[in-house]
Amino acid sequence: MNKGARVLFLTLTLIALSVRPGAAEQTLNLGALLTLSGPGAAWGQGMLHAAELAAEDENRQGGLQVGAERYRVKIISYDDRYRADEAITAAHRLVFEDHVGYVVGPVGSAPILAIQPLTEKQRVILLTLAFTAKALGPDKPFTFRPAITTGEMAQPQINWLVRHKRVKKVGGLFPNDETGQQIAKDVAAAYAKAGAQLSAREFFERERVDFTPLLTRIAASGVDALELDGNSPTTAGLIVKQAREVGFSGLIVRTGGPATQEIVNVAGRQAAQGLLVHTTIDPGLASLKAYQVRYEKTFKEPMNGFSPFFYDGTHMLFAAMQRAGSVTDTVKVKDALQSIHDYHGVLGTLSWIGKRRYGIAHQIDAPFYIAQVHQGTERIVARCTVSGGCR
Repeated sequence: MNKGARVLFLTLTLIALSVRPGAAEQTLNLGALLTLSGPGAAWGQGMLHAAELAAEDENRQGGLQVGAERYRVKIISYDDRYRADEAITAAHRLVFEDHVGYVVGPVGSAPILAIQPLTEKQRVILLTLAFTAKALGPDKPFTFRPAITTGEMAQPQINWLVRHKRVKKVGGLFPNDETGQQIAKDVAAAYAKAGAQLSAREFFERERVDFTPLLTRIAASGVDALELDGNSPTTAGLIVKQAREVGFSGLIVRTGGPATQEIVNVAGRQAAQGLLVHTTIDPGLASLKAYQVRYEKTFKEPMNGFSPFFYDGTHMLFAAMQRAGSVTDTVKVKDALQSIHDYHGVLGTLSWIGKRRYGIAHQIDAPFYIAQVHQGTERIVARCTVSGGCR
């Protein structure tokens, strides 16, 4: 082999080792751009572990079977610390250094809006948790959200809350960022439609840990319930603890985002007693219970309720690759992913919705529940669907 031929051979070999579109190497790199430290870490860790378990499923079978090829799934993770600038740095590393075409994350709304100009241009498929309505749209065809947001869950839950608990005036504390502002709008609209009012609201910076002045003002306004939606698990726990310390004895509710275990851990069982929460967990569903047992046995920590969504979402992504017959053509995989309906996951039967609200059906539809906290554990008091409400 002459020198020119050797150079050509080495060049082609290096190209073959890429995992971006057009690649043929037997490792599939799956990016995880998540909040792994700070107040939102419980969500990010739950999502990361979901992807790890989904990858383990495929790797145990010799790799993900796509056409005639098998691919070992490798997770490459970065911590964005719930910050847009950190997310941009991590996204560039994933796309241009790690050559990934698929990313689980981000958690937060500011991070996803910061990276989408890059990921959409590079045709990188995102499975995000970000609650902002701006995350999804016809102009963002490579972004999917395999978790239910306040926009989907708030109205059914708040209707039930107003009807069964006779809530009229509600106060809320929200992070002063894209996520918190969006959720405050969604929650306020849902309470108004149900015949109640979000009559007192306070905004704060994510790093804040002393909520006593804000809670004192809200309690003095005469609200009969306190809304926790929009807050990270650790922050929500601090708010519950401090609300009881300032003497607020009304109902405390969380109409979005599973975080019960973390809230109880931070606030204590006594402060969290009677809390009404959104939950994705139905202990009576065998597939979900099995996933929870596996998760807690594997990672030696309680499962966050968002984790099953991203376990199912990652498996749906793998199924889309199989339908598309490719791990490298993300356009074909995107088309295959959005065509999946009635997928049987650990959460139940899942499909994509959202055409009316977002202009694109990239929002997951799944069962969810309202639970009341008793002695540190959840007891389901209502079963809900996006279209059918809570009963």
